[in-house]
Amino acid sequence: MRANLRPEEKIFVALDYDNMDDALRMAERLGDTIKTMKVGLQLFFKSGPEILHRLHEMGFQVFMDCKFHDIPNTVAGASDSVTAHGVYMFNVHCAGGLEMMKRAKEAAIKRAEASGIQVPKLIGVTQLTSTSQAMLNEEIGIAGDVQRSVLHYAKLAQQAGLDGVVASGHEIAAIREACGDQFLTVIPGIRPAWAASDDQKRIMTPAAALAAGAHYLVIGRAITHADDPKAAALRILEEVR
Repeated sequence: MRANLRPEEKIFVALDYDNMDDALRMAERLGDTIKTMKVGLQLFFKSGPEILHRLHEMGFQVFMDCKFHDIPNTVAGASDSVTAHGVYMFNVHCAGGLEMMKRAKEAAIKRAEASGIQVPKLIGVTQLTSTSQAMLNEEIGIAGDVQRSVLHYAKLAQQAGLDGVVASGHEIAAIREACGDQFLTVIPGIRPAWAASDDQKRIMTPAAALAAGAHYLVIGRAITHADDPKAAALRILEEVR
């Protein structure tokens, strides 16, 4: 599957803005360099579904990154609603359990078929890239190391019928071994060598992540905070090629 993706299809740009105008200006500045924009909690709750439709009108695919985590019935309803907006991909927290993930996938398929649209890719969030070993054990209360937790959730997501998982670049090889090469890996915490790491702990360069077998890379500040975002995106695309 990775071989079939063009470089501009492998990168999702995180539009982490607090208003729609700035987000759309950034998308416009990037033009046709990148195909998919990621809309997270802050932007979606500020702009509502309109941001999804505006990006679609501009020709972009949308990865809706709102990480659903609730009882199965509630998450199934949320999955139905977001699928109706025609997003390319959305995610749920694997910690919600097997039944929740199954219901989310079933609802997405049912809504897509009823609406005559493509079924969105549904991705499970394993552990956030801000999660350190100490945080996992001492605050969240999960024993063992981070990779063990990530693999457990990845296998659970695959059992539930999800298309893949969100994980850090350091877990890609282990996920591929456990779940196979066709099970998608969406990797945040991607930083080119020339960009700062900010608040994320488990980070990796684009080239290293792709060499490890990543399907998609989520990149935000390295592009959106650059003096010339389009030049930064093109520089990263060259690295991806």
